[in-house]
Amino acid sequence: MLRPTGRVVGIIKRNWRPYCGMLSKSDIKESRRHLFTPADKRIPRIRIETRQASALEGHRIIVAIDGWPRNSRYPNGHFVKNLGEVGDKETETEVLLLEHDVPHQPFSQAVLSFLPKMPWSITEKDMKNREDLRHLCVCSVDPPGCTDIDDALHCRVLENGNLEVGVHIADVSHFIRPGNALDQESARRGTTVYLCEKRIDMVPELLSSNLCSLRCNVDRLAFSCIWEMNHNAEILKTRFTKSAINSKASLTYAEAQMRIDSAAMNDDITISLRGLNKLAKILKKRRIEKGALTLSSPEVRFHMDSETHDPIDLQTKELRETNSMVEEFMLLANISVAKKIHEEFSENALLRKHPAPPPSNYEILVKAAKSKNLEIKTDTAKSLADSLDRADSRTFPYLNTLLRILATRCMMQAVYFCSGMDNDFHHYGLASPIYTHFTSPIRRYADIIVHRLLAVAIGADSTYPELTDKHKLAELCKNLNFRHKMAQYAQRASVAFHTQLFFKSKGIVSEEAYILFVKKNAIVVLIPKYGLEGTVFFEEKDKPKPRLIYDDEIPSLKIEDTVFHIFDKVKVKIMLDSSNLQHQKIRMSLVEPQIPGISVPIDTSNVGINEPEEKKMKLEK
Repeated sequence: MLRPTGRVVGIIKRNWRPYCGMLSKSDIKESRRHLFTPADKRIPRIRIETRQASALEGHRIIVAIDGWPRNSRYPNGHFVKNLGEVGDKETETEVLLLEHDVPHQPFSQAVLSFLPKMPWSITEKDMKNREDLRHLCVCSVDPPGCTDIDDALHCRVLENGNLEVGVHIADVSHFIRPGNALDQESARRGTTVYLCEKRIDMVPELLSSNLCSLRCNVDRLAFSCIWEMNHNAEILKTRFTKSAINSKASLTYAEAQMRIDSAAMNDDITISLRGLNKLAKILKKRRIEKGALTLSSPEVRFHMDSETHDPIDLQTKELRETNSMVEEFMLLANISVAKKIHEEFSENALLRKHPAPPPSNYEILVKAAKSKNLEIKTDTAKSLADSLDRADSRTFPYLNTLLRILATRCMMQAVYFCSGMDNDFHHYGLASPIYTHFTSPIRRYADIIVHRLLAVAIGADSTYPELTDKHKLAELCKNLNFRHKMAQYAQRASVAFHTQLFFKSKGIVSEEAYILFVKKNAIVVLIPKYGLEGTVFFEEKDKPKPRLIYDDEIPSLKIEDTVFHIFDKVKVKIMLDSSNLQHQKIRMSLVEPQIPGISVPIDTSNVGINEPEEKKMKLEK
């Protein structure tokens, strides 16, 4: 069969950047020429000259490429910077940020010069085109330790018996004016990046943790979305206004839940929370009836040692009713604002869509369910949501969670877009015909643009040329989508690194796991206790090959006389493989079911997998 082939005849633009990695020191004594191995496995090794090779060994360094002679196997480059010792937390975090192109340098003086002077307070000028809502019983509900509080809520009964519900969002666009250095830097960063024990802010701390954070008992500027609803959560009126608020309480999800559940508490804040919770349940039920998806991904939370800041325990996050309560009103505000800005700016609205996945994406989910005698329908989001709800097993309660985790993997990425450059607005996961981001302007630049559009739509601010240029908005969306994707990858890399630290101190453990995927020579498993995913390979170098039969239809993998299906329960051994310093990884081996020559006994005597004789076991899968 003839294959279409081509030849590179010229390179118009090089996509070179500084690379992080490690030095592979030359064996020749006194040599100044060495090879550098980048952390990104897709990049070839780079030849560099340095006299500091001995000092740089075992360190993470940055190297830049200078050129690639056409007759050379490797490009040439030069040493730029020593980041620090490999495995050190600060060093590895720096590498992770650089490799995912996350802008994380301190804010420049030019950027900081546009911050308001302290002490700051609300002036008469600030109150122009703004409603004073400081009398309302507003409160915020967030995760513990949250300092960038960008949303707060209230609920009260009106004289006519209806309910008034307000979502109040930090008015960040009041402080960040279009086109100045602060605005440009926020647009470049695009999003705040949350790592395991570090936050890379999109806006300087004075705004993110202070002036824009809706902390309790201080006056703050907000952008409010206020609905009049009946007791069945049906919206009768919607209005938007810039406002001044004074939050009466900053609660954690657990504290809010405790108030709602406590028979002894009947103060204004608690009554407001109960009203919100009751409405949220109705809104959620209605949303799910329309076909919105409730998918599951095991989110991990680390418990840190207060002195060393090393992870000492790892558990999956617990979600309460109050998490869902806040989420419902944020979704409702985002949908209401999306409708408003699209009405006003049909060609220039910044919206967010979630495309429906192609049918082929669902194959693995359908097959997995079928292997457990369950049917998953995927023709619409509604039929998928309904069949996931029905897919229950009395004997296997965790099955439904596994199916939802698998369904998440079938999804497309949600993206920002400009309404004038696209005609498909639908948000598949939320089953909403239109959607945007309005509720997190401290940590997402998209929301700042949406605030500006909404402010113009209600006559609270003036417009500017870039705001109504759809090509500029499309360019902006491209950067925002890139930054959001990179932030997600950096977050995952941070969790992976902290998981490695955790298992480094814990040694070898064996845990129960469920099979998520079967491959030709391996199984991919999920360990619910740690929310950890890993691959168990059945073919290793220098070991006799087992008899493997892979069936793509069922899907199943037969090893010797044992057959593995998706969602089967197994027991695995987890250990940290440090044989390759640059790419340390969690390795998993099968403990149960026992297959002679394949399964390993749980033996903790060989914790030091990075000993020299163990280096031969290096698994470059």
